Amino acid sequence: MIDEINTRIPMGHHADPDEIAAVFAFLASSEASFITGATIVADGRENC
Repeated sequence: MIDEINTRIPMGHHADPDEIAAVFAFLASSEASFITGATIVADGRENC
């Protein structure tokens, strides 16, 4: 069943916890200090 679902994810797999944690680490860092009111999508799709 998981393999079937993974075929529908463009990256071909579910996100590893480290991949999602990297998004949170970036948003918590000073590098993201100018980001306000944005939607950050981490769903394995290429940028549209």
